[in-house]
Amino acid sequence: MSTAPRLTALDALHRSLGATMTDFAGWDMPLRYASERDEHNAVRTRAGLFDLSHMGEITVTGPEAAAFLSYALVGNIATVGNGRARYTMIVQEDGGIVDDLIVYRLGETEYMVVANAGNAQIVLDALTERVGGFDAEVRDDRDAYALLAVQGPESPAIMKAVTDADLDGLKYYAGLPGTVAGVPALIARTGYTGEDGFELFVAPEHAEQLWRALTEAGQAHGLIPCGLSCRDTLRLEAGMPLYGHELTTALTPFDAGLGRVVKFEKEGDFVGREALQAAAERAESAPPRKLVGLIAEGRRVPRAGFPVVADGKVIGEVTSGAPSPTLGKPIAMAYVDAAFAAPGTEGVGVDIRGTHEPYEVVALPFYKRQK
Repeated sequence: MSTAPRLTALDALHRSLGATMTDFAGWDMPLRYASERDEHNAVRTRAGLFDLSHMGEITVTGPEAAAFLSYALVGNIATVGNGRARYTMIVQEDGGIVDDLIVYRLGETEYMVVANAGNAQIVLDALTERVGGFDAEVRDDRDAYALLAVQGPESPAIMKAVTDADLDGLKYYAGLPGTVAGVPALIARTGYTGEDGFELFVAPEHAEQLWRALTEAGQAHGLIPCGLSCRDTLRLEAGMPLYGHELTTALTPFDAGLGRVVKFEKEGDFVGREALQAAAERAESAPPRKLVGLIAEGRRVPRAGFPVVADGKVIGEVTSGAPSPTLGKPIAMAYVDAAFAAPGTEGVGVDIRGTHEPYEVVALPFYKRQK
């Protein structure tokens, strides 16, 4: 029996704005409001407003919260400063990636772990299982938060109109408690678009008030509501991995080119250490495949799962693909054999329904914002 998708606190508002809704990870979410391209370009040049309330917030508290998270995750959480955030991962004992996460340190002994929507329960279960023996508590706070994001070069100006929090002093990957449009919020300078921006964690009952205030403050700056579709093309241009595409339990962080998030030097053991050390050695000696960018010479769009080919042989697989509004061409991320991973490698194509379309191999990301 299928269960009805969950609704965010902004569901009625999205529908009133004419959003096309879609079932995403068990949630009814806005896919787009009008034009995906217009929404994408607004974030690149002005600003976009997103509802990300499907993300999974898990609070970890207690005297040994940091030690526990350093054991349960691959990062060294003990070195995260108060008010800072860190990108990290949770893996299986065999090193396979369960999810990529952001951990916010909210206080001396309080942390918030933010998981991807589709993995939130799996991450919660894993943390609950791993906390035994630590003086720490794992709490499911998914219903305690709505999450809004303002992304794009105009986002600081928009936010300054609705808060007196010290945004200039708020570094990338940091968060501070504040009031935004009269609403108590955790203001985080994080995002998944490749642009400057803010993510705002608030109580669900305050979400609509905050959305309307941001919409009003953003009018003069070209802010428009944005759905999940343009969020995907934005993160793809920025070379940011998506769980289920570039990251899976079949891959370790080293296979994904993200070995830097694994901190072997931290104190004590951690889940997956042995398997990850072996993966690190393999990656150093002879990496089987590498994640690369591909830019189409033609107009046909590659999709996840399409084979990457060279010299008549399959040399890899597309993990994400879409038309790039910024580049004006189809782009893809793909894992390819190491021998074909160097930017500029010739003779590489994507098998699109039996036709080998030529693609240029490039280094990631496809797009970097101007600082």
